[in-house]
This record gives sequence, C-alpha cells and structure tokens, in this order.
Amino acid sequence: MRRRYIASRIALALGLFAFLATAAVTFSQDSPHHPTTDAVKIANALRAGPSFIVKNATILDWPQQPGGEYRVLRKGTNEWTCLPGVPGYAHDEPGCFDPVFMQWMKDSLAGQQPHITTVGIAYMYIGAWVPNQSGHGGSGDEFHVGPHIMIVSPHENQKELQSISHDGSTGMPYVAHLPHGEDLYLVLPFREWDEK
Repeated sequence: MRRRYIASRIALALGLFAFLATAAVTFSQDSPHHPTTDAVKIANALRAGPSFIVKNATILDWPQQPGGEYRVLRKGTNEWTCLPGVPGYAHDEPGCFDPVFMQWMKDSLAGQQPHITTVGIAYMYIGAWVPNQSGHGGSGDEFHVGPHIMIVSPHENQKELQSISHDGSTGMPYVAHLPHGEDLYLVLPFREWDEK
C-alpha cells in the first residue's frame, strides 16, 4: 500500500514537472508561456529546491520594478523564500534562498550595496543558462548549468573568490555575479542536467 502511494506521488510529481517544463518556460513578461497566474508561479517556484525546503517556504513574486516590493504568493513557516523564474529572462530559472542570500540578492538587484555578515545559501534545481565560453556541450552560445547550490559570503571574502573560475560552462564550480553587481557568489553544480 505504501509503495503504491509513493509510486502515485512520484508519477504525479513527474507529470507536474513535465507539464511545467513545457507550460511555464519564461521567455518574456508578455509571452504566453510566461507563468502569469499565481498558481502557476507557485508551482514554478516549488521546482527550485529540495522538498524539505520548498514544502514550507514562503513563495514570493518578483517586483514590478527594481527596488519594488516582492509580493507574497504563499506565506511559509520556515526561513526559506522561493521565487519563480525571473520575468523577461530567456529561460526558466526559479530559485530558493535562505534569509541571508535573499537579502543580499534584494539589495544587489535594487542597486544598493549589500551588507551581510555571514554566509548565505540558495538552490536552483532547474539550473541556469550561462554563456558557453568553453564550448563544452551546451546549445550554441549557451550552456545549461544543471542543478546547483549557490553560496554568498560577506564582502570582505571577495578576494578569496577571485581566483576561482569565472566560466560556468565547464560543468565545474565557478563564481558569478548578479546583473549590474560586482560581489561574487560561488556556484556548486551537483549533477549535469542530462545525468540520470
């Protein structure tokens, strides 16, 4: 009985994943494929991290303009926050963030200098697309970094991150920065996208 229940839950999850993979891909804010309803945005955000985090995470929607308010789609009971893919991005890239990473990201995207005093962690189970600098796999000019964890640290640790690869297309750990930002964060892929 328990096996049948687990099998049905897995089948439901796989079905939802397949549906979302085709229906909730973010192309642009006005694209018919962009998740526009709150229910689809929530489902999209729930794909971003492990179940022990997403099941009780707060789900937010992106602000209408930089520095704007993040609208609550679902109030959670743990300290994690998940967001659907970024409107206007060419690819669907939802994420889940602990309080430190979320504050760092909010400040950075609002054009403010982030001031964090400890390490922050984020998950992106769907992965992200980066420039294919190495020519390692990928699709033309882009490389899909598979599921990964991101780590941000206080500004005084930036010098330590400078020596790590800045090329995300090798499939190895690398550092990156947010658009228009300078502070680096560490990206740790934990499996390739097409790995079974």
